[in-house]
Amino acid sequence: MNINHYTVEQIKDPTGILSGLRYEFFLSLEVDEDDELYSEAGISLRVLFYKDEQDSRVLNYHFQTGTGEILDFALEEDEESEILQFCNEHAASAE
Repeated sequence: MNINHYTVEQIKDPTGILSGLRYEFFLSLEVDEDDELYSEAGISLRVLFYKDEQDSRVLNYHFQTGTGEILDFALEEDEESEILQFCNEHAASAE
């Protein structure tokens, strides 16, 4: 699984109640044809990401095909670590 394009947007909290910052990432993925996630229409991963001065984590994610179909798959532990690292490195581009 390779990330070949992404967009990120900071999610604003108009109430100021929530601590930390939240981001929404859309990651365009490249997967092998023999992977069960493969779709001819393409595959993306929507990630809700949280970050503050002491912590960062993936709050939620889901896979989606290029046709909009939501897929019920989970990331493997190493893939989730890779996504967390990617989000940490690229969250600042949304600010």
